[in-house]
Amino acid sequence: MPDNLVSAGSSGFPAPLEHLRLPAELDGSAGSNRARSASTVIAAQNDLQAIAAWLARFADTRTTFDNYRKEAERLLLWAVAQQGKPLSSLTHEDLLVYQRFLADPQPASRWVLARGRKPGRSHPAWRPFAGPLAPSSQRQAMVILNALFSWLVTAGYLAGNPLALSRQRARKAKPRQTRYLEPDLWREVRAAVETMPRETDREREHYFRVRWLFSLFYACGLRISEVAGNTMGGFFCRRDQAGEERWWLEVTGKGSKVRIVPATAELMVELARYRRENGLPPLPLPGDETPLLLPIGAKPRPLTRAAVHAIVKEVFRQAAQRLRHQGEDSACRADRLEQASAHWLRHTAGSHMTDQAMDLRHVRDNLGHESLTTTSGYLHTADDARHRETEEKHRIGW
Repeated sequence: MPDNLVSAGSSGFPAPLEHLRLPAELDGSAGSNRARSASTVIAAQNDLQAIAAWLARFADTRTTFDNYRKEAERLLLWAVAQQGKPLSSLTHEDLLVYQRFLADPQPASRWVLARGRKPGRSHPAWRPFAGPLAPSSQRQAMVILNALFSWLVTAGYLAGNPLALSRQRARKAKPRQTRYLEPDLWREVRAAVETMPRETDREREHYFRVRWLFSLFYACGLRISEVAGNTMGGFFCRRDQAGEERWWLEVTGKGSKVRIVPATAELMVELARYRRENGLPPLPLPGDETPLLLPIGAKPRPLTRAAVHAIVKEVFRQAAQRLRHQGEDSACRADRLEQASAHWLRHTAGSHMTDQAMDLRHVRDNLGHESLTTTSGYLHTADDARHRETEEKHRIGW
């Protein structure tokens, strides 16, 4: 591997895009797949600049930006380090080799993070991979890279898309979601939360934060980015056609799309309890900038997605530990809990809603699987029916 690829203090190891320095023969300025016409509509002179131009389109959507940067970064580093050629010289055959590489990035010492460590991008121990990619993650990586190559061709930077020959008909989606908690495992998670210590002020604050977090995930089916990125000012109340007051939560979600989620009476009780524990009035006012989830003993700033993820994983670990104490018969269920992540709670919410025979259109709108049309803003009667059915059929069950 050229010295230009190393990060400070870790000779021979790849560096993130922002620290990468490539020699002229590997920077793509003379790549064999570069477009030779003068119709280029981006100012990029090399592969790093071209990738930066592509990523700039996603700068306002942090999750998308991070995912796209990760895949472009991995391919670029593999191209120069393993193949000894710039990204703009990769062929169709190279990309077939890269697909196999994703399933087992070797040598692991060069490409894979040490277990239990998650250093920052500027740390010498940083690596592009956490481990081998599952088949679904491999497919997603190639979809993202196909989008990158297609855009660079359209921009006049590349002559052709080396992945165009590999495009296949999408596989049929699995008939059922598998990454969710069955009702008995959801009960185990609630039990683990309920047995958390509350002796000290800090323990008590942590308990109520965890209880509120899991209530929010389960009752609303939110994504982890939606929990970290929204505020309590999103809660609002309006009367339905029968004159009954109903609470809602307005969420800005994936792709900056806005949706409203029923805030059931059960959830509002949990919200009021959590706010009181943090010295706040029980109900938020419009424009309340308080984050949906608060740090402990610090200024009211939003938690990062990584911090929320860590909280959820620790609860799952504790629940799994409780199951293991029940005997060997519970080992498989404990293993499943240890595999779970925050996103499993979103799938759990959706699965449990459908299990209770909720109208699939209501489940779809609760989870925000499809963008709302302009007309839906006027369908208050349909919204009221969705709220009523969510209230009746989808309960946290503390």
